[in-house]
Amino acid sequence: MTSSKKRGPLARVARWTGLLGVAALAAIAVDAWPALGKKAQGERRAKMERSAQWQDGHFENPQPLYNDWWGSMKAMFAGSPYTGPSEPLPTVPGDRHRFETPPATGLRVTWLGHSSALIELDGHRILTDPVWSERASPLSWVGPKRWYEPPIALAELPPVDAVVISHDHYDHLDYPTLVAMKDWNTTFVVPLGVGAHLVSWGVPESRIVELDWWERTRVRELEVVATPARHASGRTVIDKDATLWAGFALLGPKHRAYYSGDTGLFPAMKDIGARLGPFDVTMIEVGQYHSAWPDWHIGPEQAVLAHRMVQGRVLLPVHWGLFTLALHGWTEPIERVLTAAAQAGDAVVVPRPGESIEPEAPPTRERWWPEVPWETAAQHPIVSTRVN
Repeated sequence: MTSSKKRGPLARVARWTGLLGVAALAAIAVDAWPALGKKAQGERRAKMERSAQWQDGHFENPQPLYNDWWGSMKAMFAGSPYTGPSEPLPTVPGDRHRFETPPATGLRVTWLGHSSALIELDGHRILTDPVWSERASPLSWVGPKRWYEPPIALAELPPVDAVVISHDHYDHLDYPTLVAMKDWNTTFVVPLGVGAHLVSWGVPESRIVELDWWERTRVRELEVVATPARHASGRTVIDKDATLWAGFALLGPKHRAYYSGDTGLFPAMKDIGARLGPFDVTMIEVGQYHSAWPDWHIGPEQAVLAHRMVQGRVLLPVHWGLFTLALHGWTEPIERVLTAAAQAGDAVVVPRPGESIEPEAPPTRERWWPEVPWETAAQHPIVSTRVN
């Protein structure tokens, strides 16, 4: 047999399979590339490096995040069979006409699912972590899929004074949504470094305000303060913690609201309450958690504790009810929040997706989610590390 002998059919199949694989990967890369965003450069990068949170080329938490990798692997084979709803959820659709009448109390929140909410506060409108895409992913055809259509179309929202974005993970910073909003006459308030993504998507630099923890900006008569959070960032496998993460305090002439962003429990929550509270409403994440990574997401019971630490009056749980991002039962976060709040005597409101409520005059709470099996705090405790 000589080296010039023609290749057999299996070799040709392997060759063409390899070429097709390379072509498919290239097509995926081209499709995902815009959503990945851009790295910060120039003065934006210089400001990041001056932050007290910047260490050794990336941002760090004062209390590092604990990860039990083996526990995480085992959890993949022991998830709840109820991680998403089996029936359509009772959303409350609407349009801009709903917002023509201002809230009687001066404060109204419309929860749109997960961490997206429209807050009307003393004549100002603030939109938190807007995600209108079908998937929380850089690709339109793969990744966590939303359980229902947006209750209010993006084009049907009333004029918004400020859009606050807590960090650059895909379930909080959504490329198609930001592209659709790039020409809005609004102010985009983001943590350090996140502005580079927005600029690459066409948002004017003049509309972007980047803040470090405890820094603030003013939008008309509203003060927006970036508050500490305990989390992480990144849109690729090589940019972990390249941008900052934060919560936000929204301070109006008469009312105050707190949005936690994604966070584990951390001691400085008491400082947030002492320096910026009390808050008429807190929107604290309660879902998408596991005991193997207890510092990444705060969990239901610790969310109630955080509500008290920041001096909240009414808790509106967020970061649940739209995507499957963890393996607990999908109703478990709200069941456990209500159990913990009842024991402590805390006020909790649970609007349907798309429902508008006034925390100072809340409607009678109705159970709009089904009864499915869930684990209690005793069965699956979420206890953040390095917290006394």
